[in-house]
Amino acid sequence: MVALENNQLFSQLSPEDLRRLASIAREQTFCAGKEIFKEGDPGDGAYLVRDGLVEISVHGGQTGRYIFTEAGPGDLLGEMAVIEDQPRSANAVARKETVVYFLPRADVLRLVEQSPALALAFLREISHRLRTFNRQYLREVLQAERLAVVGRFARSIVHDLKNPLNIIGLTSEMAALGQTTPETRDKALKTIRLQVDRINELVSEILDFTQGTSPDLMLPPIDFARFIHDILEEIRPEASLRSGVIELENLPPSVSLPLNPKRLRRLFFNLVHNATDAMPRGGKIFLRFRSTPEAVVTELEDTGPGIAPEIAGQLFEAFATYGKAHGTGLGLSICKKIIEDHRGWIAARTEPGRGAIFEFGLPLPKALPT
Repeated sequence: MVALENNQLFSQLSPEDLRRLASIAREQTFCAGKEIFKEGDPGDGAYLVRDGLVEISVHGGQTGRYIFTEAGPGDLLGEMAVIEDQPRSANAVARKETVVYFLPRADVLRLVEQSPALALAFLREISHRLRTFNRQYLREVLQAERLAVVGRFARSIVHDLKNPLNIIGLTSEMAALGQTTPETRDKALKTIRLQVDRINELVSEILDFTQGTSPDLMLPPIDFARFIHDILEEIRPEASLRSGVIELENLPPSVSLPLNPKRLRRLFFNLVHNATDAMPRGGKIFLRFRSTPEAVVTELEDTGPGIAPEIAGQLFEAFATYGKAHGTGLGLSICKKIIEDHRGWIAARTEPGRGAIFEFGLPLPKALPT
């Protein structure tokens, strides 16, 4: 039980100010479950809890009421509405039998005008209340953002796993047919193993991305033309399942580059998947190559609608996406990370009458810092 004169809020007041405060205070008792005030009520006064417990809640839309704090002995309620002359913004309900001091608005304002100490006490209480609410709000926003991030990652994983799982399912059904030849079964087994490897690589990429650090990549010298040949054999059948056709506009240069084939394969899959997502009725994906004194540059262009201006500036940021039912934008963030781990660069552009164009450069060994 807290008396007015022993309350921390008013502990610095002079005896005369305390006498004035006591003269306007009206003691009220509320049984458990009784409403003290509700949202929308006039802000006709403040309440100081002498004894008991009060639950403060707000309307939470479809989730019902949201309880955001409790007030016990010594806590002040409803002071914001008093100072601002606004309707109540929350509900206050006694959790158990509760005794409060009701301080009428007009009397409180008159005392505040007469007593600088009381005005300062109210100001400190309101500042403390705002700081407490801000901390609570930030905690809840951060928690909600964490949950949203988890959900986005989960959707991204499910979305990316669908393609290899569908291929595994179709291939295994084909291999199980009675008339399937041994050669076809061997080819199906190879396809299934490749897709299982893809799933493992996908999970590893996402784990690397979430850890926020780049692994020390092994970059052995790889013939770039051979790598492109192998990746096209793997990715063309998958693109065709989504009515996409991959065409080479020129041959890749037969040059030895420091590459991590597994990581770079992931980049090609992400870019091709983005292209087929942008062409739901089918279309073409063009690959072209050029060499500079410092790097081999690869361009990938689709016949889709191009890059939306709304997302052009955030294209490679995590979770940036536009107009896709399932995508999260994580794929392009991973692409950027893969290229940076190869000490290269990646960019995107769109031109009138053309689809999206992605280009990336992989440095030649002589262009790498020693």
